[in-house]
Amino acid sequence: MKKSSTKVNIIYQVIYDILLMILPFLTSPYVARVLGANGLGIYSYYYSIATYFVLFSQLGIKNYGNRIIAKHRDNQEEVNELFSNLTTIHIIISLICVIVYISYIFTVNSNEKIYAIIMLAQVLSGLFDISWFYFGIEHFKLTVLRSTVIKILNVICVFTLVRSKSDLWIYCLIMALGMLLSQLTLWVPLKKYVKFVKPSWSKMTIHIKPMLVLFVPTIAVSLYKYMDKIMIGSISSKTQLGFYENAEKVINIPTTVITSFGTVMLPKMSNMMARKDKSEALKYTGVSMLYVMWLAYALTFGLAGVASIFAPVFWGDEFQLSGSLIMGLAATIPFMSFANVIRTQYLIPAEKDKEFMVSVVSGSVVNLIINALLIPKYGSVGATVGTIVAEVTVCFIQCYAVRKELRLWQYFSQTLFFLGAGAVMFFVIFKVGKVLGEGVVTLFIQICLGGILYCMTSFIYLYAKREVTFMSMLQSIKGKINK
Repeated sequence: MKKSSTKVNIIYQVIYDILLMILPFLTSPYVARVLGANGLGIYSYYYSIATYFVLFSQLGIKNYGNRIIAKHRDNQEEVNELFSNLTTIHIIISLICVIVYISYIFTVNSNEKIYAIIMLAQVLSGLFDISWFYFGIEHFKLTVLRSTVIKILNVICVFTLVRSKSDLWIYCLIMALGMLLSQLTLWVPLKKYVKFVKPSWSKMTIHIKPMLVLFVPTIAVSLYKYMDKIMIGSISSKTQLGFYENAEKVINIPTTVITSFGTVMLPKMSNMMARKDKSEALKYTGVSMLYVMWLAYALTFGLAGVASIFAPVFWGDEFQLSGSLIMGLAATIPFMSFANVIRTQYLIPAEKDKEFMVSVVSGSVVNLIINALLIPKYGSVGATVGTIVAEVTVCFIQCYAVRKELRLWQYFSQTLFFLGAGAVMFFVIFKVGKVLGEGVVTLFIQICLGGILYCMTSFIYLYAKREVTFMSMLQSIKGKINK
């Protein structure tokens, strides 16, 4: 089966991630001012609940399907059979989840029932999600392009249709239908890549156990990605949830970029492991860790440095607290990034599912305990503390699991310079913010100054070290210029 090169896939993913960074910035200030913190909190609450049903409907198929399709992608008959059996399992489970969600709607308070009904469209989107198949065959172009078009349409609809607090239901409808449409479009070109064959019950059952093994960590991760929102909305307030929602939205931008890199590399690494090319896989892991952590430290210290200015400028004075939450949540980025490389480029490709499961289950348990203790008194701040401790827990457990197979100390030591460069950048831009005061101009100066400072120091360091990948990129650029 023809596949795109890793470089092309990364380019597509990067383009998409840039749009992911830009588009929320276009709508977020407008939505925050129109709907307010309470409106955002209501949306976030029911979105999080619907997301749980979507996660249960997928039953670990995202990682498992991606991995197993990648391993067998050179055998079209095997791919046809795998897709048919996995999709049948997925549809059965999804339909059960849809029925359960409809039952849940009847339990919702009448004042907010409309939002739960609208989010049924999001639950249905899980039924039609076959993105795992395209990731497995390394055909990222289609998934990136359709998502980009849908998100642009979402932005247009938000600006034209959401006008006041009473339009909250319209905002929820736009977001939910956008998700559903995004998944439906993946089915249109499907026949070009795979043929549906009659599923076999005996062959379907052999997939259930490994899917469940990967499903447990997915649910565990979701406990500190979505359950914290549900807990804030349930035992604190929807307004507190609104503050947290915006802060997390900002943090999700860099984490999405970093996670997508792992998504691109997972099928490649799985294929390498299947071919028992472990030395080449470890080489890729080392290079990935270097540049992922370079980006992680830049985003961590950059976001923390501008957060106190960014929040009120971007969303209005009502969202001052979101700035403090961004500073706290930014601390999770390095730990999440380090763990993401280990997870997507070693644990999952090497089928070390048990170790992966233990790490995220432990993180989720820690998160739930801290949330239960702190959210009632501290609201969104308590949830932030829980998320930080959870990400640190996951990272350390995954590191411990691979301590004998991967050169963890080498990975860490080669990125220490970036940690220092990020800390210097934070100090400079934070002081600039204090001196110049709140305003758009201040924010612009902070971003430009921080970016220039971090990039210059990093490039000088990489050049002095004669880092192989960096030098190769320079030679490539030089060659194109000379032409």
